[in-house]
Amino acid sequence: MYAMVAPPDNDVLWARALHHSHNGSPALQGVSLGVREGEILAVSGPRGSGKTTLLRCLSGRLVPRDGEVWFNSAPVHTMTPLQRERLRRDRFGWIGPAPDLVPELTAWENTALPLMLRGTSRRAAKAAALDWLERLDAGDCARKRPHALLHGQRQRVAIARALVTMPSVLFADEPTAPLHRADGAQVLRTLTAAARSHRITVLLATHDPQVAALADRTAHLLDGRRVNSVQQLDGAEGRDACSLSV
Repeated sequence: MYAMVAPPDNDVLWARALHHSHNGSPALQGVSLGVREGEILAVSGPRGSGKTTLLRCLSGRLVPRDGEVWFNSAPVHTMTPLQRERLRRDRFGWIGPAPDLVPELTAWENTALPLMLRGTSRRAAKAAALDWLERLDAGDCARKRPHALLHGQRQRVAIARALVTMPSVLFADEPTAPLHRADGAQVLRTLTAAARSHRITVLLATHDPQVAALADRTAHLLDGRRVNSVQQLDGAEGRDACSLSV
């Protein structure tokens, strides 16, 4: 057991000793992490290493079995479901590997939805949505509904929706997985440039070293643990070669 203490002042997001399991299988095993305000942190590792589970715990979408998660001075891990929902709505943004758009709404309406849910006027929300769609080269999709868009276009709309609120922290879980490499690189450049210009903290989960290279720093995961680096080695011998970070 340990005493619960607030995170360092310069960390906007901080986690200590996170443990979580899925159906009895360990997904996180003692992961600790600190993220500074305005920092772009890549969470890197092979598929199944715990990246998505970590982002879900840090964003309040999932309550870890053990451990602490702090956003500024607020303990996310002890919040009620309603408090976590408000935090995600008001301060966090989320981009998943697959776009989750409302089929009845046009692209601009999907993008503007988080603003309108906050009470922003339709006119102002539409202007902001159209601006972000243009930045992501999806302006010509604005009046189309999701069924009329290509998968890559839908993902651009989902990314615009996550950025339109200017969140304090943006969680991006393999955000360019549906895109071709060239399109994905362009979208990531737009995303990271926007984050830097608006001081948005970004946690970017990826198994692609080229994507991770766009970040300020990389935290490596392997089998649900922090490691110093993830080497492409086979079997337990390869896992043993990766020393755990303190």
